[in-house]
Amino acid sequence: MTSIIHSLDDIAAHYDAILCDVWGVIHNGRAAYRPAADALARFRATFKPVVLITNAPRPSHIIPGQLERLGVRDDAWDAVVSSGDATINEIATRGPRAYKIGPQKDEGLYDSLPVDFQPAETADYVICTGLRDDLTEGPDTYRPELERLAARGLPFVCANPDKVVQFGGHLIPCAGALADIYGELGGAVIMAGKPFAPIYDLTIARIEAILDRPVAREKLLCIGDGLPTDVAGARNQKLDCLFVAGGIHAEELSSADGLDPARVDAFLAAAGLSARWSMDELR
Repeated sequence: MTSIIHSLDDIAAHYDAILCDVWGVIHNGRAAYRPAADALARFRATFKPVVLITNAPRPSHIIPGQLERLGVRDDAWDAVVSSGDATINEIATRGPRAYKIGPQKDEGLYDSLPVDFQPAETADYVICTGLRDDLTEGPDTYRPELERLAARGLPFVCANPDKVVQFGGHLIPCAGALADIYGELGGAVIMAGKPFAPIYDLTIARIEAILDRPVAREKLLCIGDGLPTDVAGARNQKLDCLFVAGGIHAEELSSADGLDPARVDAFLAAAGLSARWSMDELR
């Protein structure tokens, strides 16, 4: 059974470093969650690193500026590793002839890459960072386009495995939702972000560089609110997980009486998952 905790302080002594999700844990896309950033800063004050691990489909050097604009205190984290970082490595092995799906805001992903975008008829693979307009479009809008691409047998490189994220008080669709459709159509999908190994390999290497020593897996804590990304990623990597139940799954789990561990366990088990710890929100 998951253990419900009320403060990160309750378990901080167990761990040497934290891998922390961003959207849904330390901000909602519009504003920072101040108690969450305060908790991470308090952990760091004990000389233990916090590395933010995000499925943002942009290079990690872009993320700190976004966090600052949202009001996230800059002493809450040591470094950022993004799905964009892991995706850049993947794109570099596939050559320049790509078909692009994604919004203008994600163009920074390609700044260091010699990508020559092609129409569907001549592309060698697809890069998807998200919907072109995630505030007005839904994943099924793309089904005819994805059918044409899948029919050509093009690999689909998904730069953000998240299916949805919080944006203010709403949930908006992400590239992972399009990847699901592409897989249903029989297309090959390649994902480097959470819950897949490449982004964790990069993040743990960054932690060990900060500590200047190897770190045992049992001394690492993953924090996140997404079942198919954060919780599944922690399971795949055999890492402890602190599940933030008030993130994208708040509607299913939050109540005025606080979290019910049996209800949280049942919710996780329905997805074939578990988490050592749970909180309604990080603080």
